Amino acid sequence: MENLEANDDYTKDGTLDHRGNPANKRTTGTWKACPYILGNECCERLAYYGMSSNLIIYFTQQLNQHTATASRNLSNWSGTCYIMPLLGAFLADAYLGRYWTIASFSIIYVIGMTLLTLSASVPGLKPTCVSKTECHATKAQTVVAFVALYLVALGTGGIKPCVSSYGADQFDDADDKEKHQKSSFFNWFYFSINVGALVASSLLVYIQIHVGWGWGFGVPAAAMAIAVVSFFSGTRIYRYQKPGGSPLTRLCQVVVASFRKNHVAVPADESLLYEAQDEKSAIVGSRKLEHTTALSFFDKAAVVTDSDYKNDSEIDKWRLCTVTQVEELKSIIKLLPIWATGIIFSAVYGQMGNLFVSQATFMDTHVGNTKFEIPEAALSVFDTLSVIVWVPIYDKIITPFARKATDRKNGLTQLQRMGIGLFISVLAMVSAAVLEIVRLGIVKRHNLYDVQHVPISVFWQVPQYFIIGCAEVFTFIGQLEFFYEQAPDSMRSLCSALSLTTTALGNYLSSLLVWIVTQYSTKGGKPGWIPDNLNYGHLDYFFWMLAGLSVLNLGAFILVAQKFKYKKAVGTLR
Repeated sequence: MENLEANDDYTKDGTLDHRGNPANKRTTGTWKACPYILGNECCERLAYYGMSSNLIIYFTQQLNQHTATASRNLSNWSGTCYIMPLLGAFLADAYLGRYWTIASFSIIYVIGMTLLTLSASVPGLKPTCVSKTECHATKAQTVVAFVALYLVALGTGGIKPCVSSYGADQFDDADDKEKHQKSSFFNWFYFSINVGALVASSLLVYIQIHVGWGWGFGVPAAAMAIAVVSFFSGTRIYRYQKPGGSPLTRLCQVVVASFRKNHVAVPADESLLYEAQDEKSAIVGSRKLEHTTALSFFDKAAVVTDSDYKNDSEIDKWRLCTVTQVEELKSIIKLLPIWATGIIFSAVYGQMGNLFVSQATFMDTHVGNTKFEIPEAALSVFDTLSVIVWVPIYDKIITPFARKATDRKNGLTQLQRMGIGLFISVLAMVSAAVLEIVRLGIVKRHNLYDVQHVPISVFWQVPQYFIIGCAEVFTFIGQLEFFYEQAPDSMRSLCSALSLTTTALGNYLSSLLVWIVTQYSTKGGKPGWIPDNLNYGHLDYFFWMLAGLSVLNLGAFILVAQKFKYKKAVGTLR
């Protein structure tokens, strides 16, 4: 084994090939393996966005739900899609590994998509419709649809936190050339997401509105099946990381040991703290972490005392932890303030498939003077196009320019990149609010309160979608890389899942804000900010509220980012 580790033909980050042997750089990993992973992600995102982009229309027109109810149901479901990754990440890091977690949860995903297709196409399961936009769903039919949707949410739980990390695992951290390629991988990973989303928000949305919901959900189900085939096709050339055991158990051991030793003083000499003796960490799949002075209370867990041993040789892990184990907990705690600032950004991002679509239903959807109408949800294609445009610009123009200006290999730091995206997101909400003010002005001047399609082109929404796409390239990709790089080696799936929970909480926050606003603004019989007929409402007030919250959030991010210190790993992986 030592000879293999000294051989430059083999990875130094602990990755293995599909047979369980040290991974050979020439035959495994890097960009050779990425097409299968990126292909999987592209098809999976096509399936997800092909289903979710138009759900608010499906809820209101097919399941006959009120706009506010549909908005809350969509936000709650979307939130669940981004909270379930915590389960998948735990299983990946602790027991299954990323490969088998992705594989097994993909099957659940396909089952959910298939059931959703059946619920929209099989007589008895699909709602009864008197017209294209007026249907009546029984309670049982609604239940079947939501069971399918939440099976999909469970399936995403094993895929979303693992795919980006699994792709990054294909690049050796100990090899400078491969490490540089890894940074570029995150950009192209997000690019592949949006290629899938582009097809979904254009072709699939059109199929749902003009062909039928059975086909509209059936095509994404087929795309998900292709995603599974793509993933399994690369099995022989992937690199694999060993699962390191339950990360939650290790974190709990540090907390318990620290409180047990509450009375023990931490020595001034950090070399007296307990750590594995050789270069390798005691934790499978992890390098040693350099001791830091922050959160010093938890250092008590690494102070050696006579009561730390069960017998002469066996250590009680609930009383004594290594420095690396303590630093794992510190790393997670240090990430939390940055993590929290992503919640409001996600609430803003979530409006693309939610209230932006509702806004579009009260605008003119014709293309020019033709009879052709663009589906309301199809406007999200401009978000996707924005990302597709901005990813190469960032990777090929902004990064080299920033590299020269800052003398850093990656140009902007991950936190600088995220902060720029948070600022841009404020502009998206301002754009949406101003458009709604203009739209309502037309309604008032011409007394068009009961007109469904106000004579203002839906293409005036393009700026708000395009701005959000630009913000995504900075914030979401920066977030992906930040949580992967700053996570302890053996907790990368878990930390990727942690970053995804900001999207979940953003959707839940959006749902909560809609509920609060509805309760407040409908008092005294008023129509409220978000009535079924938006011509009587004030959706602009809701967008201004999100813009204000985004400004406050940006200020909080700047404060916590200035104090953040990037982690330092030492030694080699076990």
